[in-house]
Amino acid sequence: MFGDNEKKLSKKKDFWIEFFAGRIDGGHRSSAEEFLSMEAEEKLFHLKGGKTLLDFGCGAGELLSYYAPEYEQLVGVDFSASMLDEASKRIREQKCGNISLIQADDKTVWDKLESSFDRITAAGVLQYLTLQEIDSFIFNALSHLNKGGKIVFFDILDPRLYPLWKIGLFSQDADILNILRKIGFEFKVMLSASLNNRPKDILGFAHSPNIIKKIANKYSFEITFVQSMYYEYKYHAIIY
Repeated sequence: MFGDNEKKLSKKKDFWIEFFAGRIDGGHRSSAEEFLSMEAEEKLFHLKGGKTLLDFGCGAGELLSYYAPEYEQLVGVDFSASMLDEASKRIREQKCGNISLIQADDKTVWDKLESSFDRITAAGVLQYLTLQEIDSFIFNALSHLNKGGKIVFFDILDPRLYPLWKIGLFSQDADILNILRKIGFEFKVMLSASLNNRPKDILGFAHSPNIIKKIANKYSFEITFVQSMYYEYKYHAIIY
C-alpha cells in the first residue's frame, strides 16, 4: 500500500523541522479573524459534540481557540516550538483556560498524553504524513479515543481536485484561455520535474480517499468523506 517515494521522504527526518522552523502561522487561506471563525464553525459542525478534544498539529492555535468554548478540556499538539509560542500567546489573549499545549510529533505524542478524548482531530496535517504514518496514527489513536469518539482529519489534499485548482478552474475570474495557458505551463513543469527527477511543486502528499478508507476499515472504523467548504481542492475524513 505504501510507495517508495513515501519511504524516501519519511527518512528525511529533518525536512519538516527545517521547513516549519520559525513559522508562526497555520497556513490558513486568510489570517483574518472573520475567516478563521467561519472555518472553525464548519469544522465544529463535523466534530459534533464531545467534551474533550485533542488537536494534533494545532499550529498557532487559530482553530483551537475557536474550539475552546465548545469543550471542557482541550489539548493542542505541535512539533514546532515557534508555532506553540504563538498558540500560547493566543490562548492567553483569549483567556482559554481549558487548553493545554504539548510539543510532540506523530510518533512521540502518544506517550505524552495523560487522558483519552472524545474527539481527535488534525487539520491540514495529513499532507505531511506518509500513508504508513497515517496508519500508525490511527492505530495509536485507538487507545486514546473514548467510546463513541471520532477521529476527524480536516483538509486533506485531494489528488483528483488539486490539478484542477492548479490550472485555475475554481478561480472566480477563470476563463478558457487562461485555463489553457495554465494547462500548458503545468505540463512543462511536470515534464521538467520528470526529466530532472525533481519532486512536484506540492509539499508532501495528496492522499486518495479510497486509500484513507482502507486504513480506517483495517481498524474496524466507518468513515465518511465531506468536501471542504473553504479549500476547493481538499476534503475531510470523519472516522468513527
